[in-house]
Amino acid sequence: MPLSDTIPALLVLADGTAYRGWSFGAIGTTIGEVVFNTGMTGYQEVLTDPSYCGQIVVFTYPELGNTGVNPEDEESARPQVRGAIARNICHRPSNWRSTQSLPDYLKQHQIPGIYGIDTRALTRKIRMYGAMNGGISTSILDEAELLEQVQAAPSMQGLNLVREVTTRKVYEWSDPTIPAWEFNSNVSESNGETFTVVALDFGVKRNILRRLASYGCQVIVVPANTAPEEILKYNPDGIFLSNGPGDPAAVTEGIETTKALLGAQKPIFGICMGHQILGHALGAETFKLKFGHRGLNQPAGLQQRVEITSQNHSFAINPDSLPEAVVEISHLNLNDRTVAGVRHKSLPVFSVQYHPEASPGPHDADYLFEDFVKAMRTARQSQGARN
Repeated sequence: MPLSDTIPALLVLADGTAYRGWSFGAIGTTIGEVVFNTGMTGYQEVLTDPSYCGQIVVFTYPELGNTGVNPEDEESARPQVRGAIARNICHRPSNWRSTQSLPDYLKQHQIPGIYGIDTRALTRKIRMYGAMNGGISTSILDEAELLEQVQAAPSMQGLNLVREVTTRKVYEWSDPTIPAWEFNSNVSESNGETFTVVALDFGVKRNILRRLASYGCQVIVVPANTAPEEILKYNPDGIFLSNGPGDPAAVTEGIETTKALLGAQKPIFGICMGHQILGHALGAETFKLKFGHRGLNQPAGLQQRVEITSQNHSFAINPDSLPEAVVEISHLNLNDRTVAGVRHKSLPVFSVQYHPEASPGPHDADYLFEDFVKAMRTARQSQGARN
């Protein structure tokens, strides 16, 4: 892009630190929590992941936009981030699947971005001082004026953002991972067996739904505020608790619903926000991490098994608050030893803090979808034996 066509942009953090660069995407002003993602690929999946609602994402990989964007890689119907921050931007993508450039895509969806700043320095600042609110603007270039707006914005802690991203109506999902992208031969072993799964939508990603469908699940996606009685009317074989944004402790309806669903003793599988909400329903507490986990190479495991995982979250379960008589820790984040997975000791109920659907990311944890199906199969067989 010729320098004559560039539009100046300003980034100001809540502590007053300012960065000046250039605009890409929409013009205007946006405020959100500034966080960083260390992935080297998958920027479109990151931008459209509902778990990033309310946040401005710093991409640590220095070049963004080389492969453009395309409708097939969206994790939801639109970008969910408040804004994007990059070192360099490619305005002319080169990829056979590309249908649009990244700047044009963000401009279409009214998402501002800033590039041309030192993202390494910004990332190190967030690591040192923690994630904090920030603002990007092309219309407010006075640092003090933009700082005033940033400091007036609410903190992520205590914020319920699920209501902004959950579905407004019930819908069914049956589309599996397309054959060209299928990586697990075990999905062909279902022998036509199907399972009804009700997915409580706290901000679900499409590839989670695809993985469930690939393993033989007919998924009914319901709003986050759906009552437990309504969920159980579908007579599901299992219940899925999805990922989502914000503070899990603030999603009180989801916690109460999950508590009630535990009483039905059906298989339950939770991912990310679903993992945290399940933790609350089991009596645990969550806390806000200093800068969160966001990337594609987070090691997780326990007892000599390590999985490389894709993660995206700001909160974690306090291990000291877990009721030891009821639940056990199944996985730890091996970077900082925070809880990355839990499993109920007597019920077919489990969850993980990371994203086994690998969108983007590694496939190490795809077996968890198979474990969920096995739990539903066992529960169905036990029910048949009792009848």
